[in-house]
Amino acid sequence: MLMSKMTPLAIFPLLFIFLFNLSLAANTIYNVQNYGAKSNGQTDSSNALLSAWAAACASTSPATIYVPRGSYLIRNAYFNGQTCKSNAITIQIDGTLLATSDYNVIGNEGSWIKFEQVTGVSIYGGTFDGQGSGLWACKTSGKNCPKGTTALAFYNSNNIVINGVTAQNSQMFHILVDGCHNVKLQGVKVSSPGNSPNTDGIHVQSSSGVSIMNSNIGTGDDCISIGPGNSNLWIEGIACGPGHGISIGSLGWEVQEAGVQNVTVKTVTFTGTENGVRVKTWARPSNGFVRGVLFQHIVMANVQNPIIIDQNYCPNHESCPHQDLGMKISDITYQDIHGTSATEVAVKLDCSKTNPCTEITLEDVNLSYKDRRAEASCVNAGGRASGLEQPTGCL
Repeated sequence: MLMSKMTPLAIFPLLFIFLFNLSLAANTIYNVQNYGAKSNGQTDSSNALLSAWAAACASTSPATIYVPRGSYLIRNAYFNGQTCKSNAITIQIDGTLLATSDYNVIGNEGSWIKFEQVTGVSIYGGTFDGQGSGLWACKTSGKNCPKGTTALAFYNSNNIVINGVTAQNSQMFHILVDGCHNVKLQGVKVSSPGNSPNTDGIHVQSSSGVSIMNSNIGTGDDCISIGPGNSNLWIEGIACGPGHGISIGSLGWEVQEAGVQNVTVKTVTFTGTENGVRVKTWARPSNGFVRGVLFQHIVMANVQNPIIIDQNYCPNHESCPHQDLGMKISDITYQDIHGTSATEVAVKLDCSKTNPCTEITLEDVNLSYKDRRAEASCVNAGGRASGLEQPTGCL
């Protein structure tokens, strides 16, 4: 009797299927509908989501929380990982999480969906809809309104992945990363109207090792804002607009404030935004700093302030400090920045008189205004420039 030999090509598919099934067996799935979640967009499913989290958190093996298609009303949800046994929890969302449209319910909660002290949490897919239009209208009318909540927030957490998530119409910030290490945001979409107040797309502060990649962000405030205490940030492949651009700051409000360093922002397109790449600090005494920043391979399309350092930042120009004792800004490089400015002065470097900006580099910066080369205005800034017509005394 002849025995047939199985070729390596025939063995491979069987091995793949075996390993795939083994991974499924090792990964317990917790469907929120099994805990009472309703996909009608009207029944509060907060407790169901929290119950699924508690079960996944108690697991000693990798766990997946699954949110099927449909709309799930979530009043608010707080996920604390301090006692979790699992450090590999995946949240797979095929549906939409809806905040209540009554802004008084959660308007003073701080965060709508909040994770704190978690490790190894990954969120894939889904939509977080903050339904913030009612609060925006309240603020615009000048009434006494709640401050508003952040849609999705991570505090003091490590090894976080946010992939393919849509955050829209948040009352305030859409996504917040605060006090975290090793966070990867990939393929994120953020959407709110250009006139929605304080709706920053992604805000990062007091964090390290954060990357934001291949994302599309349009808001009524900064597409990405970088607060105090950040280091080793990588931002690449971003489409920004509408919004206020990508901002480091505002910084320098506190005398004792952690600095910002080692930030890369590259391959970004700004379309019709108020600013492009911006550094903004208050004119107040501060031991904070900004250094080691690279803005590279950037396209501006009708941007009001394509490149700006503003050390006299004061929104609404009310009760401005004007102390001219700003924090130190140094080693900032603008490289390969092209496109169109909506104003004649495309580069505005307004630095502190007593603590001037140093090591500012403008390299291959070519910006036009109404079919002619744009201008630059530099105050108390030192460095070198090429590729842009410089007025007298600029760098």
